[in-house]
Amino acid sequence: MTVIVRDLRPDVLADTEGFARVRRLALPFILFTPESIAYDAAHMHPDAHYRPLVAEEDGEIIGTAQVHLAHESREPGQGSLNVYVHPERTGRGAGSLLVRAGEEHLASVGATRLLSWVLDEPGNRAFAERHGYQGSRSAHFLRLDLANGTLPPLQDPPPGVELRTGAEFADDPRPLFELDAESMSDEPSDIAYEYTDYEAWLEETWRHPLFSPELTSVAVVDGRPAAFSAARTDGGTLPHSRLRSGGGTRYGTVMTGTARAFRGRGLAKLAKNHSLHRARAAGFTEAFTGNDAGNGPMIAINNWFGYEICGTEVRYVRELG
Repeated sequence: MTVIVRDLRPDVLADTEGFARVRRLALPFILFTPESIAYDAAHMHPDAHYRPLVAEEDGEIIGTAQVHLAHESREPGQGSLNVYVHPERTGRGAGSLLVRAGEEHLASVGATRLLSWVLDEPGNRAFAERHGYQGSRSAHFLRLDLANGTLPPLQDPPPGVELRTGAEFADDPRPLFELDAESMSDEPSDIAYEYTDYEAWLEETWRHPLFSPELTSVAVVDGRPAAFSAARTDGGTLPHSRLRSGGGTRYGTVMTGTARAFRGRGLAKLAKNHSLHRARAAGFTEAFTGNDAGNGPMIAINNWFGYEICGTEVRYVRELG
């Protein structure tokens, strides 16, 4: 049996389904669908030089790689290479072939430093180290049972604060972009990001097929978005009847943040609770999120909601040249 590596064909359903299947098996804590895989391939910023790769064995996709430059970085040359292999198809060389192809692509477009997330398991860590990567910080995946768990009760917003959904900003989402950019710039990261491209944010975040403006919650103070909790789902905001007939059931919080001027008032917690309650009411049964291991404030908030750690990943880094 021969393993080959090739580019993903985003317009071929068998490719996007195979890519999504491998990712769901190897990384069940993050939402992927064939539609989202195809959308990412078509809408990533040109400066990212995004190249999704697949490893194929006898016609079956058994490995995947997402390869791109961090074009929002203040420091050029930061490359991202995330490789995942079907858990029952390891040991066949797919991972090494994907790493080699990804590294060659990133080097050809000017990458000088490569960063990769690796699940915190002995075999995965040994694999990264054999390929010249060194471990850095860690982050946790967290899961909340929306169907059977108990959410904190909904609370009325304090005086002067209004809760809105992201959908209410459909005519002008720029204030949400500005809040997201400010929050992201303060997130723990190996890369110093600077988010200034509104049009790219519209393409990669606001219009993304997994993004749910209906379940995204925004705390507004004096007409200005002060805190938010951004939601993605694997099936949109669906009524119960459609969920039972095969729609998505998984909900994920991809970003929760507060503008610097409003921190310390509990607004992020308020917004996230609002979103979680509406997700459960819409029929979503599992909630996922992620935390940098050093992000104490968000870890405390997620503990309060009842999230439990379901996986850990480690950032691995390799300097080129």
